[in-house]
Amino acid sequence: MKNLVLILFFVFQLSNATESDSVHNVNTFLKFPLLLVDDCDGCGSASGGGMGFASMLNSNFIGIRYFNQLYKSNDGLYSNSPWNKEIFNTTQILGRIPVGKNIQISTLIPYHFHERAVTNGKQSINGLGDVTLLVMYQLYQTHKDSTFFTHTLQMGAGIKAPTGKFNELNAAGSANPSFQVGTGSWDYLLATEYIIRRKQFGLNTMFNYVIKTENEKMYRFGNQMNYAGTFFYLYERDTFSLAPQLGLAGEVYESNIQHGQELKNTEGNILFSKIGFEMGKDKFSLGANIMLPIHQNLNGGNLDAKYRWSLNLNYSL
Repeated sequence: MKNLVLILFFVFQLSNATESDSVHNVNTFLKFPLLLVDDCDGCGSASGGGMGFASMLNSNFIGIRYFNQLYKSNDGLYSNSPWNKEIFNTTQILGRIPVGKNIQISTLIPYHFHERAVTNGKQSINGLGDVTLLVMYQLYQTHKDSTFFTHTLQMGAGIKAPTGKFNELNAAGSANPSFQVGTGSWDYLLATEYIIRRKQFGLNTMFNYVIKTENEKMYRFGNQMNYAGTFFYLYERDTFSLAPQLGLAGEVYESNIQHGQELKNTEGNILFSKIGFEMGKDKFSLGANIMLPIHQNLNGGNLDAKYRWSLNLNYSL
C-alpha cells in the first residue's frame, strides 16, 4: 500500500504544470478533509471501515447514510460445510461541527438491522449501535498566498460508547462473531489524515487505530487498524459541485479474546478498491460509494466479503 501511494503521488506530480494556486480559493473540503472512520468492529462488523465519517463538500453538516454489506461465512468444521449468506444493513445519523479555527467535532449514531442464514432458517437482529465521537485538530495547512501544492495535516482522538447491545451467544462458536449491533465495550480511537491538492485534483490519505477493551461478558474484540488512499477531482460551477473519487481502503484485525484466552481464527485483513462520488447543490449534497475486495484473509478463511455500498444525503448547516 505504501509503495502504491508513492507511485500514484509521483505520477500525479508529473502531470501538473508549475503555475501557482491561491489557498484562499480552497474549497471547504480541503479545510476539513474526509474522516475515514466508522463504528467498525471486526470482520463483517456492524458498519465496515473505510466508508467515511464526513462529507467532501460540506465543512459543517448533518446527514443520513445507509450502507449495505454482503458476506458469506463457513463454520470450517468440515470440508463440505455450507456457506451461509450474511447481510449487514446500517442507517447512520452523522454530523460535523467546527469548533474554533483548527478543531472539529464529529459524531456518528448508527442503527443496525442484520440477517443471516442459520441451520433452522434465518436469524435477524436490529437495534441502536455504538455511538462514536471524534475530535480532530488541524496541525498544519498551507498558509502562503501562492503555492504549487496545498497541504493539510490533521490528528485526533475519539471514543466509542457501548450503546449497542452485545449478544454473547452470537459471538461464541460463530463463524462471524461480529454479527452484533454493539460490542458492549468502551473503545478508543487514534486518527491521522493528510491531504495534498493541486487545483481541482487531490490525494487524501488516512490512518487510524482503534483500541478495543473488554466488555462485561469478558469478551474483547481485537484492536483494529484502518488505512486508505483516495484520489479525487473537485468540479465547481456556481452553486453546483461534483467530487468523483477513486482509491483503496484496507483493514487489519487482531484476534478476539474471551475470558483472557485468544480465540482462533478471529484475526484477519482485507484490501478494498473504492469508487464513488458526491455532488452538491446549494445546501444539499448526495453521495454514493461502492467497495469491492481485492485481497482478503478473514477469520481463517471462514469469512468471505463480497461488497459494500452506501448512499448518503447531507444538509450544510
